[in-house]
Amino acid sequence: MAGPESCIALQSSSPLIFLSAGEASGEHYEVLLLEELRARLPGARFFGMGGERMEALGFERVVRSEDVAVMGITEVIRHMPQIYGEYRKLKAAVGARRPDVAVLIDFPDIHLKLAEEFHRLGIPVIFFVSPQLWAWKKGRIKRVQRFVDRMLVIFPFEEPFYRERGVAADYVGHPLADLALPEISREAFATANGLDAGKRWIALLPGSRAKEIRLNLPEMLRAARMLVQREPRTEFLLPLAPTLTAEQIRETSELLSEHGTGLPLEMVRDARAALFHARGSIVASGTATVEAALMGNPFVVVYRVSPVTYAIAKRVVSVPHVAMVNLVAEKRLVPELLQDDFKGEIVVQQLEPLLVDGRARLEMMTGLAEVGAKLRSGRAPGETAIATVAKIVVETLGLAATGMAS
Repeated sequence: MAGPESCIALQSSSPLIFLSAGEASGEHYEVLLLEELRARLPGARFFGMGGERMEALGFERVVRSEDVAVMGITEVIRHMPQIYGEYRKLKAAVGARRPDVAVLIDFPDIHLKLAEEFHRLGIPVIFFVSPQLWAWKKGRIKRVQRFVDRMLVIFPFEEPFYRERGVAADYVGHPLADLALPEISREAFATANGLDAGKRWIALLPGSRAKEIRLNLPEMLRAARMLVQREPRTEFLLPLAPTLTAEQIRETSELLSEHGTGLPLEMVRDARAALFHARGSIVASGTATVEAALMGNPFVVVYRVSPVTYAIAKRVVSVPHVAMVNLVAEKRLVPELLQDDFKGEIVVQQLEPLLVDGRARLEMMTGLAEVGAKLRSGRAPGETAIATVAKIVVETLGLAATGMAS
């Protein structure tokens, strides 16, 4: 570990840091990490893969994350030529510029291959947000063992998984657990988004990728129509992921026109505020389920992929739950409705008991609070997950500078 002197020396230099994230949740962490690293290393320079928010912060984007964000096995295969083309751009930039350290955030399809290139060049690799090797593709652990210097994980059960396999892993806590609850009042949020603060709100989160929205939103809207028929004083909130392009937002609007005509629904920009103020939510499996858990209000998890992807996943995925909140809770805390079970009437059946005061709502909210407490552990008192990652990056730079990096 680098001492204070080496950190001070690094702060007066200009280390070149490669940062890379490939989708909405990863880019959110990337933005926070960039800001934290700049505070610690004012002279540092950054390049790699990121979204529009990274570019707005002066980050040099070699590849745009919105150009590679796809989902599912068949979807990845179909987009492989484009993904591989972007990978080659990153590889060429890395070879030409030789950064001092690489921080790869999630997105293993590209990042595990990049890790091999960094290793070949003798550049330390920090992988932040673990690939879900504990669920499937366990064979990729060999690539992690060979090419990743530090694995920084955000769920408590991941650290022992990697350490038992000889990987230098650290649980740093979940970055979303460090965020303060939304400060905007219900009334102000209603005014800003054309909503009625006196009505019951239900949030619909179909995913951050265009393919997820196409597969999940229509059935969510079908459930919404049933819910508003049962309780007319209901409005629906549809948060838009910041990585969606103008074309993808247009496609979402077309889906709303096709499946949601007449529904009291508003598209909003702040997903966390929507989850915080909603009475309950319907959430596609993914990072949004963690956000929903941390907001504390009940929700149902849904998900649909292509039939081929689902058939393959059933054969290779080996976990008791799909929703991350259930894996952290180590029990079926939140209902999971996947593929053929994801039907509007079943969603309504599972969600309605959670919308009224009573045992079901109280038990879930209590369980979600316990999950939140677990996700806030793993770091030094008063230190955020992102600050912990930044500290490890600085330490790694010090080790690399003295020739001690692994």
